[in-house]
Parts: sequence; structure tokens; C-alpha cells
Amino acid sequence: MIKEKGPACRQAGFTLIELLLYIAVASIIVFTTASLLRFTLESRIKNQTIAEVEQQGSQVMQLITQNVRNGTAINSPTIGASSVSLSVDTTVFDLSSGAIRIKEGAGTAVNLTSSKVTVSSLNFQNLSRVGTPNTIRASFVVTFINNSARNEYDFTKTFYGSADLRK
Repeated sequence: MIKEKGPACRQAGFTLIELLLYIAVASIIVFTTASLLRFTLESRIKNQTIAEVEQQGSQVMQLITQNVRNGTAINSPTIGASSVSLSVDTTVFDLSSGAIRIKEGAGTAVNLTSSKVTVSSLNFQNLSRVGTPNTIRASFVVTFINNSARNEYDFTKTFYGSADLRK
């Protein structure tokens, strides 16, 4: 006897519509997860870039202002003038090939900034007046070197600082 297949004898499985629905839901989940991971990675890179520029600029500015405060005489720039180098006692700060350098006495100049950043627009102003403590204002721009042309590596900051001789 041949039995006919009726509604009670359906085979188990997925229909084409169910399969397409599952693939669509899985694709949305994978796309969302990938986007979140990419955003997290870009944010981490941007934060590291900002931190590098901030650290380099702050350390250099702190060293310059500390040197001025501990100095006894500002040799260059002269009162009321501006210069791209600063000479306090026997210490000289200047800019060479995108790096701020320090030279103490007869020694050789040493870079204060790393190869990850470039410095531009270094300027020292002697704001002193006759009979007042010598005051120096320093400013420079630090830019992260972006070799990959990716947006998250773009960051530039201008640093300003001033200091007086303690005398």
C-alpha cells in the first residue's frame, strides 16, 4: 500500500526565506561588531597620537622654563627682541631639522623631541624691561608625523610658556 504524504509528514528543515532572514541578521551583527572594533581602534590610535604630542611638548616646555628659572642671565634674545634660539647662561635651546635641541656649555647639541613628532615655529621673546627680572616667553608648534596619511594620526598643538629668572 502506498501512503500519500500529507501535512503531518513534512520534512524538517529551513525554508529559503528563513535561511535568508538568518543570513541577514548574522550579517548585521557582524557588520556592527566590525564597525565598533574599527571605531575603537581608531579612537585608541588618536588618543596615542594626542598623548605623544602632549608629552613631547610639555616636557620640552618644562625643561625650557626650568632652565630659565634656574639661570642667572639671559644672553639671547636681547631685551625686547625675539629669536629662534634661547641662550641662558651657558645653555642654548634651538630648532634644527624639526627637533628642539639643547646644548650645554661646550658639549654637542642633543635633540629633546623624538622622531615621532616635528617641531616648527619655535620663538623666544625677551619681555624683560630694565630693572625688572628677566622674562622669557617661549612658543612652538608640535605636529605628529603622519606617514600613513590616516586621519587618526593627524594632530598639531601649539605650546606657550613663560618664565622669570629667580635672581
